Amino acid sequence: MDSMEQLQAVVGEVQAARQQVANLRAQVIELETTVDSVRNQPDHLALHQQMGGVLVEVSDRKALLEELQQTLATLNEHLTRFTEREAQLMATYEQLQAVLKGSE
Repeated sequence: MDSMEQLQAVVGEVQAARQQVANLRAQVIELETTVDSVRNQPDHLALHQQMGGVLVEVSDRKALLEELQQTLATLNEHLTRFTEREAQLMATYEQLQAVLKGSE
């Protein structure tokens, strides 16, 4: 594979990584909002959770909050990995670009 083909492949990977990062950031923000909402919901008011096609009342708020926080931690780990991968791909892209400029 020549440098131009490598560059095109890396561009595609960078775009895919950026899309994944954007999707994960949106999920993290949504889940952080959910965690805050659960924490701020007064104890005397019912709390419901979507389970498949059914909305059910939550009986164990503590367990729900722990589950949400674990999911949030996992998403943040994925976000960190994808952000690092995006940075690596950008470095590769810049190296390939420099090689192509040097061969002109």
